[in-house]
Amino acid sequence: MLDQLLVHQVRRRVEASGLPFVVELWNGERVGAAADAAVRVKLHQAASLKAMADPSLGSLARAYVEGNLDLEGDVRDILALGDRLCNAGDCSPKTGSDSWKWWRHTRSKDRRNIQYHYDVSNDFYGLWLDTRRVYSCAYFKTPDMSLDAAQEAKLDHICRKLDLQPDEQFLDIGCGWGGLILHAAEHYGVRAVGITLSDDQHAYVSEQIAERGLTGRVEVRRMDYRDVPEHGGYDKIASVGMFEHVGRPNLRTYFDKINALLKPGGLVLNHGITTSEPEASGLGSGISEFIEDYVFPGGELVHASEVLRTAAGSGLECLDAENLRPHYGKTLWHWVTRLEAHADEARRLIGEQKYRIWRIYMAGSAYAFDHGWMELWQVLAGKAVDGTQPSYPFTRDFIYRDT
Repeated sequence: MLDQLLVHQVRRRVEASGLPFVVELWNGERVGAAADAAVRVKLHQAASLKAMADPSLGSLARAYVEGNLDLEGDVRDILALGDRLCNAGDCSPKTGSDSWKWWRHTRSKDRRNIQYHYDVSNDFYGLWLDTRRVYSCAYFKTPDMSLDAAQEAKLDHICRKLDLQPDEQFLDIGCGWGGLILHAAEHYGVRAVGITLSDDQHAYVSEQIAERGLTGRVEVRRMDYRDVPEHGGYDKIASVGMFEHVGRPNLRTYFDKINALLKPGGLVLNHGITTSEPEASGLGSGISEFIEDYVFPGGELVHASEVLRTAAGSGLECLDAENLRPHYGKTLWHWVTRLEAHADEARRLIGEQKYRIWRIYMAGSAYAFDHGWMELWQVLAGKAVDGTQPSYPFTRDFIYRDT
């Protein structure tokens, strides 16, 4: 009886939406216009009806990841139809308090959270990242740039913003697979240290340092940012795609630590995902909860204004801020396309469920950036010298020289 009621609700919702998709029930029954269906939703059991009868993007993603339903069609169409089906104005940033998350950001918990996401398989990430395995927003100087070229442009964009000079001491907090520290050492002559909590990343970067003949100039450590010892030891610091893991209550600790590690006059570039609304605490329609449970446990987003305010409170002066939101949507669509092109190998490496997690998470993130639900900010700040401006050129011309 309940199943029939839910089927009726699904039918009413699908027909009222007027969208070109069809729902196929486990018993062969079809709901929707099958002739011109851009997307097919296949329900494998009666329990899947709840996700369709009163859907949110988060509940649909959960049902897909758990194998309770299949989503067939172009992933861009799947996201667009899902958005409209769920009346996803509710998917824009939500307000509220996430103060209950404070306990998640102990050193041991942060290490487990990072390893959950990154220690999946180096070979898996290699299937769909660029050749440098840069797992952060690329920089498309022209719309038709390849992913490899755009990631190299991003690495160079960061190095130019930091005005890296030969033999400067450079720290990369959350160095990933080493793309930035290797690029900075090879092209700008710095002495670089990268830190990560991921065992897989640490092993990969160690191999790359040896293979490229950079031993003694580049070092990678398996270390929490709070434990880096060289206070006042770095001319320049970058943190790319890492501060989303810090946690709102720890932002002051994070920027205080960066200030302590910088030499007087030193510069830091913080590159990270932010919310698009000042008071937001995450994305609605169940998206934040899905990401917490399946993708980035312990991850939190704040608004760019909070980044500036907290950095200033730690004694860092903001010198430049740039929103790369459209670049991240484009980056993510590249990743999704490449992942889908290697779907069979990805499933072999990490299994069906994790393949579904990464596919729907990255596609959903691309859609969120495209629609302004999230932003990506690069904030450059410096440590003042005796109250004067940090050591930074008088104009931005140097960033774009010879480009």
